[in-house]
Amino acid sequence: MTRILAIFFIVLYVYTLISTISVVLLENRNPVKSLSWILVLILLPFFGLFFYLLLGQNFRKEKIISKKSIRRISERPVASHDTELLNTNKIRGNHINLVKLLFKNSEATGYTDNKIEILSDGNSTFRSMFESIKNAKEHIHIEFFIFEDDKISNQMRELLISKANEGVRVRMIYDFIGSWFLSKRYLYSLKKAGVYARPFLPFKLRLGRSKINFRNHRKILVVDGKIGFTGGLNVADRYIYGNALGKWRDTFVRFEGAAVHGLQLLFLNDWYFVERKLISDSKYFPEPQKFNDNLVQIVSSGPDTDWESIMQGMAAAIMSATKYIYIQTPYFVPPDVILNTIQIAALSGVDVRLMVPVKSDSRLSDGCTSSYLGEILEAGVRVFRYEKGFLHSKAIVIDDFISIVGSANMDERSFTSNFEVNAFVYDSETAIQLKNLYFGDSEFCKEITLESWNNRKRSQKLKESITRLFSPLV
Repeated sequence: MTRILAIFFIVLYVYTLISTISVVLLENRNPVKSLSWILVLILLPFFGLFFYLLLGQNFRKEKIISKKSIRRISERPVASHDTELLNTNKIRGNHINLVKLLFKNSEATGYTDNKIEILSDGNSTFRSMFESIKNAKEHIHIEFFIFEDDKISNQMRELLISKANEGVRVRMIYDFIGSWFLSKRYLYSLKKAGVYARPFLPFKLRLGRSKINFRNHRKILVVDGKIGFTGGLNVADRYIYGNALGKWRDTFVRFEGAAVHGLQLLFLNDWYFVERKLISDSKYFPEPQKFNDNLVQIVSSGPDTDWESIMQGMAAAIMSATKYIYIQTPYFVPPDVILNTIQIAALSGVDVRLMVPVKSDSRLSDGCTSSYLGEILEAGVRVFRYEKGFLHSKAIVIDDFISIVGSANMDERSFTSNFEVNAFVYDSETAIQLKNLYFGDSEFCKEITLESWNNRKRSQKLKESITRLFSPLV
C-alpha cells in the first residue's frame, strides 16, 4: 500500500511539474527568465515547484490594479497636459520622443512650471518631509515600502498622530512584506488616533495564487495636494545613523507645482486598491502655482501595467544621450535592453559612468552586479564603487537636461515585479545639481579599470558567474 501511495505521489508530482513547465513556456516571457525557472523546477524537486507557485507566476495580464476600473480618478481637474499640447520649447528636439513614449506606455502626462529641490541625504530629506507634514492643513498621503519600527520612524508616527488629532486627514500605505517588523503597538497607535493605515498586498498563503512576489516599492509623500516627495529612501534610521554597511546615501526630490498632481494621482490609485474607496474630490487637486520653466513626468510601472514603462523610459533616455550619462544604482542587474543601450552609448563615444556600492545589503545582488561589470568596462563605461557607506540612490542624469529619480533599481524585480515610481525631469538646473552631486559622490569612490577587473581571482569570477544564472529571478 505504501509503495502504491509513493508511486501515486510521484506521478502526481511529475504531472504537476510538466503542467507548470508548460505554463511557464506558454507565458512567452523572456527566454532566459523562462529557462531559469525551468531549471529551478527541475533541479530543486518539490522546493522548486513551491518557490515557483509562491514567487514565479506572472499576473501582469490579470492587472492586479486595473486602471480601467478607476478611470474616473483621471477625470478630476488634474493640472496635466496631453503630449500634443506641450510647449515644445521646453523640450529639446531629440527628447520629445521620450516624452511621447512615457505618455503612451504609462499615461504619464507632462506637468510644467514646477519648483524642484534635490535632497541628497537622510537628514535633509527627513527634515524637509517633517516640516511639510507639520504645516499640513487638510490632508497627508504617505506611502513607503519600509517603515521601520525605529527612532526616525517613530518620530514620523508621532507627527502623523499629532496632525490627525488636529483634524488633518492622514492616509498611509505600507508594504506588508517590506514593513514586516512594524509592531502591533505602532499600527494600533496610528489607527487609534484616526490615521488610515493600510497594508499593501498582505500575505495570504494560497499556493498557486500567492502574490507575495509583487511588492509596493514606491516612496510617495503628498501634503495638501501642493507639496510632493519621491525617491529611493525608506523611513528608517539607517539613512541618518547608518548600520553595519555605514550610512545609507540616497536621493529624494521635493516638488511644488503641477507635478504634485501626478504623485497624488498615483497615491489615490494605490489607495483604491488597498481600501476599495474611490477618492475623486477636486480638493485633492488644488490649482497649482507656477514656478520655474521645466517639465516633469511621473512614471509608474508594475505588474498592473501593459508595458515595463520605467525600463522603457530609461532605455530611451540613455539612447537620446549625446554627451554623458551618469548612473547611480545600488543593484546593477540590468535586463538585456538596458545593458545593450548602455554599451551602445559608450561605444558611440558618450561619456557613460556607473556608480554602485562596494558592498550592498544583498550578497546575491553583489555577485550579479559584479558579473556585468566586465562587459560594460569593455564597452568603455567608467565604473565607480562607492566606499562611504551604502549607496542606495537610484538616479540618472543625462546631458545637463534629463534627470531620472525614483524608487526603481536597475534590476529585473524593479522593472517587472515591483510597483515603482520615477520622476522624469526635463530641466537644466535640476540636471546640473544632480551632476554636481554625482561628482561629489565620486570623491568617495574607487574607480575600477578593465585590467584590474580581469585580473581578479578565478574563483571570484566563477562565483559571480554562478550567481548571474539567478539574475532573471533577483
